[in-house]
Amino acid sequence: MNILFVAGGTAGHINPAIAIADYFKRNLKDAKICFAGTPKGMEATLVPKAGYDFVSMRVRGFQRRPSVKNFFRNIDACYLFAISRFKASEIIKKFKPDIVIGTGGYVSGPILLQAKRMGIKTAIHEQNAYPGVTNKVLAKKADIVFLAVEEAKKKFPECESVVVGNPVRSSVLSQSKAQARKILNMDDNFCILSFGGSLGAVKVNEIAADLMEWHSKFGKINHIHAMGKLGINCFPEMLKRRGVNPQKNSRLDIRDYIHNMDICMAAADLVVCRSGALTLAELEATGKPSILIPSPHVAENHQYHNAMVLQKRKAAVVVEEKSYDKEYLIKTVKSFYEDREKLITYSKNASKMAILDTPKRVFDSVMNLF
Repeated sequence: MNILFVAGGTAGHINPAIAIADYFKRNLKDAKICFAGTPKGMEATLVPKAGYDFVSMRVRGFQRRPSVKNFFRNIDACYLFAISRFKASEIIKKFKPDIVIGTGGYVSGPILLQAKRMGIKTAIHEQNAYPGVTNKVLAKKADIVFLAVEEAKKKFPECESVVVGNPVRSSVLSQSKAQARKILNMDDNFCILSFGGSLGAVKVNEIAADLMEWHSKFGKINHIHAMGKLGINCFPEMLKRRGVNPQKNSRLDIRDYIHNMDICMAAADLVVCRSGALTLAELEATGKPSILIPSPHVAENHQYHNAMVLQKRKAAVVVEEKSYDKEYLIKTVKSFYEDREKLITYSKNASKMAILDTPKRVFDSVMNLF
């Protein structure tokens, strides 16, 4: 069987495709797998690094915000879209896939649409509770739609869909809290883990600083925080203004970036972070209560809708940037710290949401199409 994966743009689109491809490779001996994406996107690096063949085609998304710069970008996007059908056809004819699986990004559109025109089976994987524009269009023609959460089904009322979750790294599942804390040389006191992505996020850094100001006064809470590249200069200043000196508080573990997220996640009692789809899958898989700060800058407000799925099931508390209140946040964290029953309840609710066999579910559904 020849399987063509199409993914682009963000790691949230690319990593699920790689995880699913790995499962096909292990369980289907005759599988030939190839990836398609853009030449300058993250996929051009991540896919070959994972050991898969990669072909590229230029495609560009349309900019919604009106400006002179975006006007010319959209002209270029129109041109690339117009010629994309020919490049997509070339890729498909050369690889001869039995099925094309798209996991997101603008590049998915022309290739999956052309595959359908050529009579090839197609599938898409939607990682978010609220689908993106590209997947909404592609779903109408796809043979099957894979969803991360049950709540997304109502967005695809006329499609053949199945809930499969989002893939979770095996390393995240293999760590115990005791092992992780031993590695980190951390005691048994309450631990907060906070992060805002590789670049960092100003609001998440502000929230982390506010929390450190609060719990540094009584010194019983461990706190691991990744400030990101954007926080290297501003986060120390945030702490200074709040009277917090990390060098005099051994319970504060402040980093530019967390390279051992699996260990830090295992060690944590409470996680404060953004609500990207793959992050939430890991919170659920590890049963971590969380305070989620959705990024207001992502398309379709994906992160807010993702976060609300967990809040409605009492697995997380959502704090929106536009309504951030320092006292409310501290009160919320304090309630988890002081009420262990609440902490356990939220942990159990997060665990109940976890889907740990996503690649297998996709594999089984694809094989049933043939």
